[in-house]
Amino acid sequence: MTTPDPWDVISALAARFNAADAARGMPPEESQVLQILKIGEEFGEAAQAVIGAKGTNLRKGRSHSWEDVHDEVCDVIITGMVALARMRPDAAAYFAGQLDLKAGRFLPAPGEGGD
Repeated sequence: MTTPDPWDVISALAARFNAADAARGMPPEESQVLQILKIGEEFGEAAQAVIGAKGTNLRKGRSHSWEDVHDEVCDVIITGMVALARMRPDAAAYFAGQLDLKAGRFLPAPGEGGD
């Protein structure tokens, strides 16, 4: 089985959500705002999973595993990627450029070492 390019999947998800929102009469700008808010919701679920994995909620105890945390972090990433794809047709290229920019700030240039 061939693994699809993640951005192809993200673009398909974005197109599906855009079509569903358009069918409901929702303007694109409103869809984008709500998608960004969805990132916050997913982050909250990741935070809740961390609290549950650490057992710091006395009422619930250890309610989550670290695998749950990993799943929720993936949800945050996917939701963020979909948000970017819903805002920008060039999401994959824009993301690659931003990744290069951030890496340039925090990682040593090739040959510089950094140990």
